[in-house]
Order: sequence, then C-alpha cells, then structure tokens
Amino acid sequence: MSDDKQTKLSMAQITLRGTIIAAIITIPSIVAFVLTWIILDNLIYAAILGAVIHFIAMGFALKISKKILVKK
Repeated sequence: MSDDKQTKLSMAQITLRGTIIAAIITIPSIVAFVLTWIILDNLIYAAILGAVIHFIAMGFALKISKKILVKK
C-alpha cells in the first residue's frame, strides 16, 4: 500500500509542466497590468494591481503544481 515506488518524470515532462505553471502565473498578471494601464492611464495603479494578481496566481499555481508534478 506504500507509494514508495513512484517513477521519476522525464526532462520533457518537467519542462512542459513547468511551462504550463509559468503561463498560469504570468499571463493573468500581464493582462491585468496592461488593461489597467490602458483603462486608467496610471502606471502606478497598473503595477500595483499587476503585482497583486501575480501573487494570487502564484498561490493557485502552487496548488496546481502539487497535483500535476506528481507522477503515479
């Protein structure tokens, strides 16, 4: 019943899954930054909102990575 015998991920699988997680983190923060900058025309507000969205996305990516980086 022990899961001690898990196989390792290949380099291609790690690269693909890492790229997906990087996209989950960066795309929402960049979109929020650009849209806020265009709509409000204020760089400071856009940077603050982009940073907040970035840290929220990092929290989601952490939960997602725990599920997709494990090979059973």
